[in-house]
Amino acid sequence: MTQIRSRIECLDGLRAAAALWVLVGHCLILTGWHIPVLGDPALGVDLFIMLSGFLMVFHYQLRQDREPWQSPATWLKFWTRRYFRIAPLFYVMLFFALALGPRLYESRIAIDAFLQRAPQAPERFLDDGLKNIVAHLTFLFGLSPNLAYRTPLPDWSLGLEMQFYGVFPALMLLVRGFGWVWGALFVAALGGLAVVALSMVSIHFPMPSFLPLKIQVFLCGMLLAGVAHQRRPRPLLHLALAMALAAIPFGGGYGLSKFLIREALVMGFFALVLYPMLPGVAGAAARKLAIAMGGGAFRVLGELSYSIYLIHLLILQPVAAFVIARYGHELDAPLRFALVLVIVLPLVCALSWFTYTLVEMPGQKLGLALLRWLGRKPASEPSPAE
Repeated sequence: MTQIRSRIECLDGLRAAAALWVLVGHCLILTGWHIPVLGDPALGVDLFIMLSGFLMVFHYQLRQDREPWQSPATWLKFWTRRYFRIAPLFYVMLFFALALGPRLYESRIAIDAFLQRAPQAPERFLDDGLKNIVAHLTFLFGLSPNLAYRTPLPDWSLGLEMQFYGVFPALMLLVRGFGWVWGALFVAALGGLAVVALSMVSIHFPMPSFLPLKIQVFLCGMLLAGVAHQRRPRPLLHLALAMALAAIPFGGGYGLSKFLIREALVMGFFALVLYPMLPGVAGAAARKLAIAMGGGAFRVLGELSYSIYLIHLLILQPVAAFVIARYGHELDAPLRFALVLVIVLPLVCALSWFTYTLVEMPGQKLGLALLRWLGRKPASEPSPAE
């Protein structure tokens, strides 16, 4: 079996890139300027999803000898780790999002009016009803078309993420039984059938918060991580299948440019995380880039990426509305964008550092303490990058 590396250098940099991509993309949208690729934050979310698929398999490989997936106790450990990685910060930010909903809605109305766009649905900012709150506290909101896009946060992807965690043990058992290629094809086919069934009964999700709509992107990351799990690695086969899955037109807008960008994301991800399998100059260049993305500012921003993702819209929308109200048409769109970004980025990073220190890390430690208290102490503590 191929030796599994204990750390993938570039993951911090990729997480940082995904978070900044989403932030910059939303900043472009809310200031009325468009830059190809950067102006599509959905592609940054796809990178996050691919990273999640990769990381879950990567850590499974590191723990499989000590925590066999045939044991339900291992599933409980996995779900506990993931819940306490996601939930504490989400609950805090959900409180602020609901409390600030009316102010954020006013900001968004001003932005949409200035940019001559259709206004956002008020219920996305103003629904503080019990049904919506309970659905978000239980992470079930992503299963409902009416609740999946119902707060000022970009949290639709968190409901999607929790669905992926829920089925992940079953996915790994399937792969163990049928192999990576057949397992991935089977899961992708099930996802496709579910999407077709939704279309036949006219069920539409405003955002791709339902797992079958994005399972193919999770599978891309899983397949690349799975290369290191093979007795006889077949990296090119896994890459080809991941690229084929990335081309499936579910879960968002698709056109030639988006198709090419998603394919480039898969190939770039492959080169950075599996550079030891690349020959000659290509492998050496990918290694240098991967190592560079694992240190310095990349490492810090990678640690803060989840906080940046959750917080940025709560800061960005009021700032964009203020700049528009103050300067209006006095500034061209590129200058509006630059001014808003200069204000928002340091604010979001500073707040993210506080929430990472005061909420994320204590939340993860609480999860580990709970596992110990239950007598199911993990064999090794997960790192914040997990």
